[in-house]
Amino acid sequence: MKLKLYQFYTSPFCAKVRKILEYKGLDFEIIEIDYIDRHQLLAASGQIMVPALTLTNGDTVVDSNRIVQRLGKLYPEPTILPPGWRGLHQALTRYFETEIEDVLFRVAQGDLLEHYRRLGPERLAFYRLIRERKYGDGFCERMVREHAQNWERARRALAPLEESLSDKAFLLGRIGLADFALYGQLWYLGFTGELKIPAEFENLRAYFGRIDRISAAIEEVRP
Repeated sequence: MKLKLYQFYTSPFCAKVRKILEYKGLDFEIIEIDYIDRHQLLAASGQIMVPALTLTNGDTVVDSNRIVQRLGKLYPEPTILPPGWRGLHQALTRYFETEIEDVLFRVAQGDLLEHYRRLGPERLAFYRLIRERKYGDGFCERMVREHAQNWERARRALAPLEESLSDKAFLLGRIGLADFALYGQLWYLGFTGELKIPAEFENLRAYFGRIDRISAAIEEVRP
């Protein structure tokens, strides 16, 4: 029985889990969940949130960090928590999945709206409803109007990461959980098929491509 990953394609947390599964060389099936009709996900996990991963024993784990923990126990090698660096990887992951996520999510609103527009008016309307229930009326349109300001904030947030990657291939030298977490958040700038990390961030663009190409056999990389 294959592992089954229930996902939304645009989700940075699903992108993180996908890449970890590929890094570990695991055989898995992707099940894209309809944004409105989530019966498959509900049947598998008893809830409607992604990512959710069904294991070979039939258990389903929900939430990207819980999935990471379970994969670490079931498939410890190759590790994504290098000895001596566990705490720092976990701290960076929390930062990326809160502060950086908030910044890039706002930048990506135009692309996200267009993605759901292509899926049809019902899905676009449902996406707007979910976002505006959380962030307030008019949130989606406001983010589109404030795109330039959001990018200014994003550039300030990304600049230290660009600098830190000037002399190494991965954030802490050796690939680990924080790299997959940051890759997931940068997915907001890549899910359309056009990489929208600004050209001046050459190191981050190369970093995203490096992780995007990762499979069970890691290429030899040089900074």
